[in-house]
Amino acid sequence: MNKLIEYIVLITAIGLVGCNGPSRNHAADSDSTKRSDSTLSDDSLLTRIQRQTFQYFWEGAEPVSGLARERIHIDGEYPQNDENVVTIGGSGFGLMALLVGMERNFITRQAGVERFEQVIDYLEKADRFHGAWPHWLDGPTGRAKPFSKNDNGGDLVETAFMAQALICVREYFQQGDKHEKQLAARADALWKTIEWDWYRQDGQNVLYWHWSPTAGWAANHPIRGYDECLITYVLAASSPTYGVPPEVYHEGWARGGAIRSAAERYGHPIILKHNVPDSNGVGPLFWSHYSYLGLDPRGLKDEYAGYWELNRNQALIHRDYAIENPKGFKGYGKQAWGFTASYSIKGYSAHNPDNDLGVISPTAALSSFPYTPEYSMDVMRYLYEQLGDKVWGKYGFYDAYSETDNWFPRRYLAIDQGPIPVMIENHRTGLLWELFMGAPEIKDGLRKLGFRSPKI
Repeated sequence: MNKLIEYIVLITAIGLVGCNGPSRNHAADSDSTKRSDSTLSDDSLLTRIQRQTFQYFWEGAEPVSGLARERIHIDGEYPQNDENVVTIGGSGFGLMALLVGMERNFITRQAGVERFEQVIDYLEKADRFHGAWPHWLDGPTGRAKPFSKNDNGGDLVETAFMAQALICVREYFQQGDKHEKQLAARADALWKTIEWDWYRQDGQNVLYWHWSPTAGWAANHPIRGYDECLITYVLAASSPTYGVPPEVYHEGWARGGAIRSAAERYGHPIILKHNVPDSNGVGPLFWSHYSYLGLDPRGLKDEYAGYWELNRNQALIHRDYAIENPKGFKGYGKQAWGFTASYSIKGYSAHNPDNDLGVISPTAALSSFPYTPEYSMDVMRYLYEQLGDKVWGKYGFYDAYSETDNWFPRRYLAIDQGPIPVMIENHRTGLLWELFMGAPEIKDGLRKLGFRSPKI
């Protein structure tokens, strides 16, 4: 079963329906968690959104691990008492958000270091399977929490999102004082002990998403493009300890070249075939976010795609679809666009132009800021100034809403909140892109796979 479909089925079933980094000393806005009625400048509004969303990973963290809870409900009880569930991928995004918080003085450097020490302590002791963490951990114990019957062991994609963050942490602290250098070394050791080559399942030229200590390879999910998983192959090729050869990328991920697409939508080339039923379709917008929190798409190219154009076009297609609004949903247009995997009126769903349920997910347009800054700002202004408290709360904008159905649940998901402060920061300063692309192993790995970039 496709991993995303599996996630949708599971989430619905459990009741979700209904470097010593350069100090820039950025000015911070008010600490108030309430939405301001006054008009903020674009710069101040971006900072407000970053600060409030950052709190999901700071104040809202699971207390034992210091990592991100899978979800936080403001308007009701957690389904099946899962308030202690830690998400590895969402926590990777959260660690990158913590670096943003330190850079923007939302927290002190000392407080940030202390949180990172707590996290590294926990990750060193938590369950791992050939170096890979599971999709979910039980926060208090660090033991794997099964995601499904055959998904109770290593999850290579979720682990890749965490590894992307660990490399940024290493780069951020490695020129610091003795204490910070030790922290950087521990983060480095965690990523270097991930056995990427094991997940080739007996030497095949493709990576597999899961391995279970009880079911082995029964999940049987080869990772092939195009979707959110590019970073998994970049990291696997970059590993100096458990690396994979280029053939794994070209034959596995790129399908021997069959990943290319000549299709267009609204005049925008799709460039790569998306893993959606329609051969001319485009997927949810998280596909242009998750791998690119650290991987800088500016000028990044290989024999299959130019990745800036790929990602910008996907965002533009989503926007043009919302402007056309073929189903006539309320509120859609230049001020409200962007579809991704999120809560939905019909359960968790991977919203996209071919799976439109009348639901807008704020993370879709806001995490696309680097690609479409003016258009993303239109959405941010509409959400903050027009919809206001209907969509704004303790940890920033809520996960999803529908004006058509007058549906405004006060719920958050880590994987949707995390990209917002990170991608906004990449738009503003390129912080995480500079950290990740500055890693020598990443430069080597990208060159090994045939990528070209001004950063390598």
